[in-house]
Amino acid sequence: MQRVHPGPLIGLAGLLALLGGLEAAGSLGVAGWLAGTSAGLAVAVLLGRALARRRGAGMGPADRVTLVRAQLACGVVALAAGAGPVALLVGLAAVALVLDGVDGRVARRTGTASAFGARFDLEVDAFLILVLSGYVAAALGWWVLLIGAARYLFVAAGWLLPWLHGTLPARPWCKVVAVVQGVVLTVAAAEVLPPAATRLALLVALAMLAESFGREVRDLWRLARRTSPRSARARVLVDHG
Repeated sequence: MQRVHPGPLIGLAGLLALLGGLEAAGSLGVAGWLAGTSAGLAVAVLLGRALARRRGAGMGPADRVTLVRAQLACGVVALAAGAGPVALLVGLAAVALVLDGVDGRVARRTGTASAFGARFDLEVDAFLILVLSGYVAAALGWWVLLIGAARYLFVAAGWLLPWLHGTLPARPWCKVVAVVQGVVLTVAAAEVLPPAATRLALLVALAMLAESFGREVRDLWRLARRTSPRSARARVLVDHG
């Protein structure tokens, strides 16, 4: 019998408690509840499927921190959809960004780092950036959505170009770029900078993201060429020429 992992349900319960607190503060409406709950259900389903593929392995302490970050991201979705106070939205996003530096440390200190945890962290980062970019784009223009859509466009491209699914060594720069996107988008949402400065910061963040993904695509292409059957046959011919 397949084990049912409690993590996704606990996460969903925590999100409902968060939404209840936001509602008590008068920060949510029907749209906020629908958006936040829908996002939470999607996270629970996807997380449940990922855990089921681990064949018995549950969530580690770092994964629970990442789950809290996912709940906060869903809270940002609810506030954005329900036109909640900007201060609350920025506050939740800021806490999620701070915790982004905690889950990795917890994983290393407890010796529980895993491929699952790294992927979970990556997807929560991408989700939060997508939500923030959509919120900021409503005021500054559609082009801001490119920041949040980049990760998902890359995944979609992999359906047509399988070599994009290759595995490369982890690059710390990718994490730096992700943090920059989150920080710049949160500052933009807070509207604490002049509009011109905000747009410049977003353009710099977008340029960093384009460079990072461009390098990733280049390296994956080179990896695919080195490991293709044709390249392998060519190497054999050279070695035995």
